[in-house]
Amino acid sequence: MDDDDADYMQGSDDENYDFEYSDGDDGDESGTVDVENLYYTAKSKKEDNPEAALKDFRAIVDQEQEKGDWGFKALKQSTKLLFLVLHRPNDALQTYTELLTYTRSAVTRNYSEKTINGILDYVGGGKGGPISVDILEKFYEATKNALEEAKNDRLSAKTNLKLAKLWLDRKEYTRLSRLIRDLHLATGPAGEGDDQSQRGTQLLEIYALEIQMYNETRNFKKLKEIYNASNNVRSAIPHPRIMGVIKECGGKMWMGERQWNRASEDFFESFRNYDEAGSPQRIQVLKYLVLANMLMGSEVNPFDSQETKPYKNDPQIKAMTDLVEAYQRREVHSAEKILRDNHSTIMDDPFIRSYIGELLRSLRTQYLIDLIKPYTRMELSFLAKQLNVDIQEVEDLLIGLILEGKVEGRIDQVGMRLELDRKQSLEKKRYTALQKWSENLEAVHSAIVGKTAPGAGRGGPDPNAGFVEVPFGARE
Repeated sequence: MDDDDADYMQGSDDENYDFEYSDGDDGDESGTVDVENLYYTAKSKKEDNPEAALKDFRAIVDQEQEKGDWGFKALKQSTKLLFLVLHRPNDALQTYTELLTYTRSAVTRNYSEKTINGILDYVGGGKGGPISVDILEKFYEATKNALEEAKNDRLSAKTNLKLAKLWLDRKEYTRLSRLIRDLHLATGPAGEGDDQSQRGTQLLEIYALEIQMYNETRNFKKLKEIYNASNNVRSAIPHPRIMGVIKECGGKMWMGERQWNRASEDFFESFRNYDEAGSPQRIQVLKYLVLANMLMGSEVNPFDSQETKPYKNDPQIKAMTDLVEAYQRREVHSAEKILRDNHSTIMDDPFIRSYIGELLRSLRTQYLIDLIKPYTRMELSFLAKQLNVDIQEVEDLLIGLILEGKVEGRIDQVGMRLELDRKQSLEKKRYTALQKWSENLEAVHSAIVGKTAPGAGRGGPDPNAGFVEVPFGARE
């Protein structure tokens, strides 16, 4: 018994068999035995003589007076042979379309659904070699029509979601947009008699596909709309992988807006859901989480949490943990070496690569602030050598620090030097302290005057009546 027969037996578990004993008329039983023998004979020819096997399977279908189990199984085998072995997708489509007519009454619902899902998986997965988009669409169109006739709404929705995922993987965004529109129409607005949980779950599955499409096409306005809509869905029990997808795209959206903290929160939620679902994407999202934590300047190690700690020494993550440690120690040269030595695990991801420049700039800025602290004058060439960058980049970094008020000084572009104004910085601190002291004195003075003003207290006489206040500094 191969996998097909095992599936068939599993699919028949929900049937109740009533045994009837006859007086000896075994004509039908003999015919069934002959068909069964022919079926297994045909199966034995699949590898050595697929064309002969195909003829035998067709003979089984033709000799059946009514659609039955063996005809269904023969058509299933024929479809697999034509698609996977003989690479004739058009002929496979014909046998598959014929097979769909058996799903109404010839076989159990569970077995037919399992068969349909299996065929669509290997058709869409490219196991039979390259296949045109038009043929692929025809397979799904035939399935859709058959399921509509059978009024199998549940499998119809699953099939459309499977096709939508296929269009997404193939970057067929025009087809995907049309299908998503149809899926939204099929889901429809919530009604009183509807299963709210099922509707919410299906809606999140649609949103997960839609948000990935907008992320890949860089339509950030629509992406944010879908992200907010997904957060408003209630009464849903989605698969953790679906929430992993939505939160991952949300994290990328916040990264684009430079909201590192919100990005870190979404990436953590995405990682947690992917981890629960057992998805390998958890490793990549964990890298995004580490990246967001560094960009937000967090001193908290992302691997200190209970969920992430088991992955700290994972070979694909080790480079990122080393990068975090180098970043927290402000060791710019160590960070650059880690990036060079681990190009495949870090820099090969386009999303991470797009933020590495910003990460290094942040690290170099911190390194530069620490480097210039003891000095009043420094050559730009010396700073460039220390940072292992050109003079122009050092000048840009210093200009940014001066404009942000993090460095008190100026750049002498003739002598190509940084001149730090320590005296002005000290005087500025003194002036700030004096100003604060003056403001505090004024507040105390106002409080005293308020208490002794006419009418203050309980209506007693004003002790200052008849006196004129002389401004401070005007007295001789």
